[in-house]
Amino acid sequence: MRDRLKEMLTTSLKAGEKRRVATVRLILAAIKDRDIAIRSEGQSDGVSDEEILSILQKMVKQRRESTVLYEEGGRLELAAQEEEEIAIIQEFLPAQIGDDEMAAAVAEIVAETGAASLKDMGSVMAILKERYAGRMDFAQAAGQVKSHLGG
Repeated sequence: MRDRLKEMLTTSLKAGEKRRVATVRLILAAIKDRDIAIRSEGQSDGVSDEEILSILQKMVKQRRESTVLYEEGGRLELAAQEEEEIAIIQEFLPAQIGDDEMAAAVAEIVAETGAASLKDMGSVMAILKERYAGRMDFAQAAGQVKSHLGG
């Protein structure tokens, strides 16, 4: 994943794509920050690809929130900029599963774990995050789990 990001940075620099260069640099900086944070915890080999996917998802989520705020504030040019960054970040994420596939996954895991109430939501979400890291919008999945468990 890191190699892919560095390759994209080099390609973008050569092509003069300023937005892509800036976004990839932000991604690499976030990964480096996380590397430094886990080094203090005793891990010396850096973050895994799964953790990088998590970082990317967090970046997309932050930009979506910013887009809404910019649109509400009438700053459409900044909202458009955030949307461009989202598109660039999503190039590094695996294809997201659809609503039907998500509903099936939620139903399968609820049945598998025997979850019966909202108290069991945490265990269902943990398994979803383990199996579908980077491929599922977990905010949307949480809503489906909640409705499935009668919440």
